[in-house]
Amino acid sequence: MIEEIKTRRSIRRYKQYEIPTEVVNKIIQAGRFAPSGKNKQPWKFIVYGGDAKRNLLAKMEAGLQRELSGKAFLPDSAYGLPDAGNTLQIMREAPTLVVVMNPYGKSPFEQITVDERVTEIVDALSIGAAIENMLLEAERLGIGTLWIGNTFFAYPELAEFVKEPGQLVGAVAMGYAEEKPGQRPRKRLETILEYRY
Repeated sequence: MIEEIKTRRSIRRYKQYEIPTEVVNKIIQAGRFAPSGKNKQPWKFIVYGGDAKRNLLAKMEAGLQRELSGKAFLPDSAYGLPDAGNTLQIMREAPTLVVVMNPYGKSPFEQITVDERVTEIVDALSIGAAIENMLLEAERLGIGTLWIGNTFFAYPELAEFVKEPGQLVGAVAMGYAEEKPGQRPRKRLETILEYRY
């Protein structure tokens, strides 16, 4: 698995070939086997393709337009809107899109208690582990992926469209890669590692 860890890249250009369902299932299975706090397994994966994906992304576009129109829910994050628009184009190009939900979570626009915030953090760690498992299994199977957080700009529109209880955490675009990006710079080990005895 170390090879997949080293060779995995964020893919932003895809060939227009559908991923077989059995391959998508293997990728989701890898996510299912991730560790989670108290074995809660706080995830649900909804796979979109075809017209369903186009309809979902129309809602994302509507949310981005709302953010740009002066009715922004995330005004302090407006600097990220051009990147979110680019992400939307990537999501349109990818044949498969997996929406990641936390069935136990709440909307980021809801007030929550400190205890609920701690639970949300543990769930986020667990879901991150599941997504990383999926990305690595996809790499092993020759499938390109992009882990997407820009869905937050269109959170109300997407959540209403998906109609699932809980928190919409993000998405993963999948497809056969049309590019082979080089490795992006990494911080040197000594700048991020400290031992204390």
